[in-house]
Formats: sequence, structure tokens, C-alpha cells
Amino acid sequence: MSIDEEYENIPAEDNQPESSNEHLPENQKVWDLEDTRITHLPGMYRQWFLDYASYVILERAVPHVNDGLKPVHRRILHAMRRMDDGRYNKVANIIGFTMQFHPHGDASIGDALVQLGQKDLLIDCQGNWGNVYTGDRAAAARYIEARLTKFAQDVVFNPKTTEWKLSYDGRNQEPITLPVKFPLLLVQGVEGIAVGLASKVLPHNFNELIDASIAILKEQDFEILPDFPTGGMMDASRYNDGLRGGAVKVRAKISKVDSKTLMISDIPFGKNTTTLIETILKANDKGKIKIKKIDDNTAENVEILIYLHNGVSPDKTIDALYAFTDCEVSISPNACVIEDHKPVFLGVSQILKKNTDFTVHLLTRELEIRLGELEEMWHFSSLERIFIEHEIYLRIRECETWEAVIETIDRGLDPFKPNLRREVTRDDIIRLTEIKIKRISKFDSQKADDYIASLEDEMKQIGFHLDNIIDYSIDYFKRIKKQYGKQYPRKTEIRSFENIEATKVVVKNEKLYIDREQGFVGTSLKKDEYIGDCSDLDDIIIFYKDGRYRITKVTEKAFVGKDIIHIAVFKKNDKRTIYNVVYCDGKDGISYMKRFAVTGVTRDKEYDVTQGTQGSVIQYFSANPNGESEILKIILKPKARIRNQVFDLDMGELAIKGRSARGNIVSKYALHKVSLRRKGESTLGGRKIYFEEETLRLNADGRGKFLGEFSGGDQILVVSNEGKFYFTGYDLSTHFEDNILKIEKADPHKVWSAVFWDGEQKYYYVKRFQLEYGSKEQSILGEHSKSRLEILTDVVYPRIQTVFGGDDKFRETLIIDVDEFIGVKGYKARGKRLSTYSVAKITELEPTRFPDPEPEVEPEIDDDTSTEDLDNEDKDQMSLF
Repeated sequence: MSIDEEYENIPAEDNQPESSNEHLPENQKVWDLEDTRITHLPGMYRQWFLDYASYVILERAVPHVNDGLKPVHRRILHAMRRMDDGRYNKVANIIGFTMQFHPHGDASIGDALVQLGQKDLLIDCQGNWGNVYTGDRAAAARYIEARLTKFAQDVVFNPKTTEWKLSYDGRNQEPITLPVKFPLLLVQGVEGIAVGLASKVLPHNFNELIDASIAILKEQDFEILPDFPTGGMMDASRYNDGLRGGAVKVRAKISKVDSKTLMISDIPFGKNTTTLIETILKANDKGKIKIKKIDDNTAENVEILIYLHNGVSPDKTIDALYAFTDCEVSISPNACVIEDHKPVFLGVSQILKKNTDFTVHLLTRELEIRLGELEEMWHFSSLERIFIEHEIYLRIRECETWEAVIETIDRGLDPFKPNLRREVTRDDIIRLTEIKIKRISKFDSQKADDYIASLEDEMKQIGFHLDNIIDYSIDYFKRIKKQYGKQYPRKTEIRSFENIEATKVVVKNEKLYIDREQGFVGTSLKKDEYIGDCSDLDDIIIFYKDGRYRITKVTEKAFVGKDIIHIAVFKKNDKRTIYNVVYCDGKDGISYMKRFAVTGVTRDKEYDVTQGTQGSVIQYFSANPNGESEILKIILKPKARIRNQVFDLDMGELAIKGRSARGNIVSKYALHKVSLRRKGESTLGGRKIYFEEETLRLNADGRGKFLGEFSGGDQILVVSNEGKFYFTGYDLSTHFEDNILKIEKADPHKVWSAVFWDGEQKYYYVKRFQLEYGSKEQSILGEHSKSRLEILTDVVYPRIQTVFGGDDKFRETLIIDVDEFIGVKGYKARGKRLSTYSVAKITELEPTRFPDPEPEVEPEIDDDTSTEDLDNEDKDQMSLF
């Protein structure tokens, strides 16, 4: 027999035999184990735990799909509606009133009420309700007050369409769900943990949800993405419609105040400034980032200032903050809701469709209820008019009993019943008998007819709405958006994030050493040869004398072997570090030369520069971080009939190939010595840089707008929509703001033309200028805050069209050639006033003049040079390659 069967077969307590020990004193009782009642754990689990789990899921932690509320939130709103008189109520009073419906302690009600209030949608708060930015708690319930917002009154409540149930003690009625005519669940978001189940629905934007609901009603495609109250930036490419398995990356908004100061103005959802600063300080303590100090000036808005040490890159620090702190977090949604008394997993688009359909259903019910009320009002008003105008009330004077009165009035109404909308009931007749003499004496037939006509007009209008319920619902959503939408703009910026490689942004917090004699490498060998700075996340690349090389991770101390000819920190996917190698293939073999890059290999696996022949040896090796060429001096071993034993070898003439390529033959004779004669320039040319608008980052992978080839001291020009400009380098870690008007490779000789509104002079001005290099941000418009840029162009001969407005709209359109209108001046010059008339519109026209094309320069060819001018010795040397 199983344990469960044993549990079922245990006799009830009433059927147990009385113990023979009951009449004995306590110290003389003898207990028989067979008489002891045993409750088995599997039975307890089956009967009690599952009931408990179901209760927590349905009545505590998971919101309902229709109104988007957990039971505690629903009861709070219902209590506040019952208490509502237009004035603020103490939160302590609201909590006490809610306890009539909520069978749990006051602490859970208070916390839930504060959460609702901080979402700034349904509850109008007064007092210190805490701060979602800093994590500060709300004041005690006796000190703060609340009332329902106008939005909540309009959208959440309607007793006529609410389904009710008895409260936990049977003394009151509470709503099963509130008749919310809005996707409340998606706009507020919710998070709950039940038994074996969790729900996490992220908040979305108020206006975007309304637009999406309208799109659903119009059977159009739509997409909704989260919008967090704390702002920040979001990459929702893996949102997965809010279902399990999706993920949303959220970043703090970090900007550069100056070269030594960063400012965090938005924080990721679910974090506060206190916890965020703790992770920054922790990363600093671990050496992942280098900061001097942090100031938290957060009040109404987030403001965290991070001060950097001298020489620390602000751009790399921003990337490091995203990589090593909570400035970037990944949020995993899990949209679980209650539907038909059970939990279901739905995507946010499915939830929105259900909310929209539920809103249409509620609007239909409201119209039907109102139509029924109007029909009842029309019915009684018609009866009242007939009863008074035809003096039916006079016929009851002869009646001696109440039943006779009812029958007399009923017979008096018989001729008019066919014109009524429904049958006349006994209750209708009783209501007629209750009409006061004063009303009968002052009855106005015209007013009665007008009132009945107005009822008929309204019923006709409602009938039209019911026949066109979709259009009516769309108009309802538009009204809600127009009335309340301005209060809820999008706070979270939608972006695409590049993956930040931690090894590229981590601070070099360790020093790497090598013990060549013993063959050890590590950060703890401080008495041995210093290699360079590194981090504990870095890899190192090691080349050996016999041509082997491998990549291994930085550790405190590791044995790597002897005969090391080169060791350095390895940069993955680095195509610009070029290795120049001359090696001898096998003992007494032919010498080869090759140039190659190592972009990525398997860690701790050995590779070979040579062909793997036993006895191979590296004769020359160099690592060139920018692909520099080299002139090598080659000395051959003495041998008969070799006319030229010493010659130069230009490595720049070799093509860069893969690391497994054999290479070119240096000489068929044995090499005695290879040495560097001189370093050359880079053979890689300029670096092609692109700007990706989605991520606002530079890249060399061909994504986005091509800015040009960069080398040396080339700069990038950035002009903002506010008319400010600055120059920056082409480091791929550089960060840019999202207000870019122009971004391109800087050309100090380029002439720009601008049309702008001068906030000080109150006129439009035109100017032409060249931008001057500088390390700080500068302004084209001057210092006045109300100046604004209208047009900025680099067209050589631009044309501007001005349309006049206001009192001057009768004037002809003005077209000017900017090149003829004003000469080139400095960017700080105000320029020339466009017009003194009132301007309505300024546009740039296509140019009619173009600069002369530059003449093509043909390459010069020296016809006097030929192979006949080379001496025999040079010809012999050429044959070696």
C-alpha cells in the first residue's frame, strides 16, 4: 500500500477509540505508538500546499488581464472610490478603510498604495511619497495624503458595469475586476512572485498604447516597446513581445560635461542612485575603472557627477561604466496574467488586444445601459404626459379601493398603449399615482414634448454609436489621448547598443612581468623584466624562437616556456598590428619572409609561424602596431660565387597574408644575419571610419555613413541641432549625443553657410564662415539662448528662398545667392541681416552655379629609365625575389 493510500485510510478522529490512559495521572500514562495519530507529509502537500499555491497565484501576486490589477491594488482603488469626496484623505485612513476588503495586514496595503502613487497615473499624491530615483522611502502613512486622479475617475470606475462579489467576511461587496477602459496593465507594468510562478510586465508609453489600440481597431499592424519612468536608453531588439526568453538592455544616460567630468542624468529601470553609485565604487575598488570622486545631486531629476583623474579617457570610462557597473542592466520580461481563473502566459500584443476588446465590450455595455435608461425615461414621460393631458387622474375619484384605482388608470391608458415602446406594468401605474398635484397643475405640454424629443434624439445617437461601435471606440481613445496624453511623453530613448568588449575598456590595473630564465610570466613577478600594463581580463600573445606562438590569459604566475622572442598584450580582431618575420625552414633550409596579422585564435593552443619543419628558427621578428614597413639589412653566409653578400630588403613590398602562409623566398643562400636598417611608414593606408546612426558610434566595419579615411591627426567635425560644434578624434570608443545635425571628416578649408534667428536682435541673419579647430565645444550662433539655427549647408553657391508672413505676407518671395549676398568671415561674426520684414518660411533651393571641376593630373612617367640602365649586380639581386 502506498503512503497516499495509507493517508486516505486513516480513520477520522471521531472514530478513534478512547485511550485507556485518560483516567490515569499524567506521570502514570503509558503511550502506545499504535494509538498515535500520524499525518503523512505527501497528504499535507497534496491537500494544503497546492491550495496555498493557488491562493497566492490568484489572490496575491499575479494581475488580472482585464483591469491589470492585483487584488490589493483593486481593493485600494475601490476603497478610495468609496471614500472620494474630491478632497485629499490621509493614507492611514485609506489603509484602514481598505482593510474592510483585504484580509491581510496594513503594511502590505501601505506599500502597495505607495507603489501606485509613485506611478503617477491613478493616484494624486500630496506629501513625501518617496523618490524612485534615490530609493528614499515615503513618509509615514499618517503624514501623507492621496485622492483619485481625474483620469482614474474617468477610466477605472463604473458601478453599472462592475461585477461584484462578497468580501472575505461577507459584510461588504467588492469588485471581481474593475471596468477599466484602458490598457492599464501595460502602462503601469507589474511584478509579482507567487509559488512556483512569477510575473513581470514592463511599463509602456501611455500615448503609444492608445495609438496601438486604435491600430488594432483599424486592423493595422502595430508594435509596442517598454517605456520606463526612470528614462535612460533601451535596446529592445530581443524584447520577444514581453514573453519568457526575451531580454531588454537598459542603460543610464551618461554625457560628458568636460574632459574630466561625466554626468549621469537617467538611470536604468529597477535601480536607484544609491545602488548605482555602490556598483561604480565597487568597480573602482576592483580597478576596473579609475575615478576621483562621485557627487550625487539628485533631487527632482537625476544628477550624478563622476570626476576623473588626469589622463583618463572619458569615452572609455563611459564604456567601462556600461561594462562593469549597473549603468547597463538586462531585464527579462515574463508576461503572466490571470484569465478565466487561471494563470496564462501572453505576449504584450495579445494583452493589448484583449484590453482593447474589453474596452469595446465595456463601452458597448455602457451604451446599452444608457439606452435602457433612456427608454425607461421616455416610457414614463410618455405615460405622464398621457395621464395629465387626458385627465385620467380625474377618473379615479369614484374608485373606492386601491385595485379599482389601478384598473381605472390601466383602462384609461388602453387607447395609447400601441404607441408605447413596451407594456405598461403595475409599477408604472403606481408611479403615476405618486405624481403630486402641484406638478399636475403646473404641467407644460410643450416642455414635455421637447423633453421626450430630446430623449428620442439621444436614443437615436446611442443607436448610431452601437451600430458603429468600432468608430465610437476609436473616438473614445482619441479623446483620452487628447485630454491626458501630454502628461506622459516617452522617457526612454529607443536605441541599438553595440556590444562592449570588457577587455577593451577595462583600466590597465596590473603590470605584466616575465622571467625569461625560468620561463614564467605573470603579474606577481615584480622583480623580473617589466613587459607593460595590462588588466586581469587581458590575454597575452607569446612568440618563441622556433616559430611557435600561442595566446594565454593573464594570471599572477604561469609557466609558458623559454626562448621567448616576443610577448605582448593581445588585442582580438586587431587587423592593424602586423608581424614582420624572416625564418629558416628547417635546419640549413631556405629562408622565407612574410607579413601577417593575428586576429583571433583558440586560447592556449599552439600555432606555428613556420611550416612546422623540425629545426626551423626565427631569424628576424618585429611587431608593428600600425602596419609599418621596414628596411632590413641582409647578410648572407660567405660562399663562393656570391657577388653580393649584403643587400637591403624592403618588407613594405610584401603583401599582408594569413598567418599560415609560407611567405616569399629571401634568398636561396643561407642567411648569416638579419637586422633592421630603418623603420618605414604604415603600409595600411588611412583607416576607413563609418558612423552608425542607430548606435551613435564609430566603426571600421562598414556600418552606417562613410566618414572617410583617417590617419595621423585627422579629426571629425560634429555640429549639433543647436548650432554648436566641436572636433574629436576617430577613436572607435568615442561617444556622441543624439542631437547631431552634421558629422563628417573635418576640412579646415571648407566654407559653410548658415541662416539663423538671432535671439538678441530678433532678426534672421545670414553668414559664411570657416570653422576653426579647437578642443572645446563652440557655437555658430553666439551666446544668446534663444538663437536658433534654421539652415546650415556646405554647398559652394547656396540659394535661399524667403517667404514673408504676418503683416508682410503680401510681399514677393525673396531669393538670394548667399555667395553674392555676403563674403566669408569668422564663425563668431554675426553676419548680415536677411530682412527687416516678418518672415514665415525659409528654405534652401537647388544651386544654379557650380564650382569648376578640378583638372585631372596625369602620372608622370620617366621614359629614360629601363632595365638596361641597371648593372648586372642589381639584376642578380632582383632574381632573388
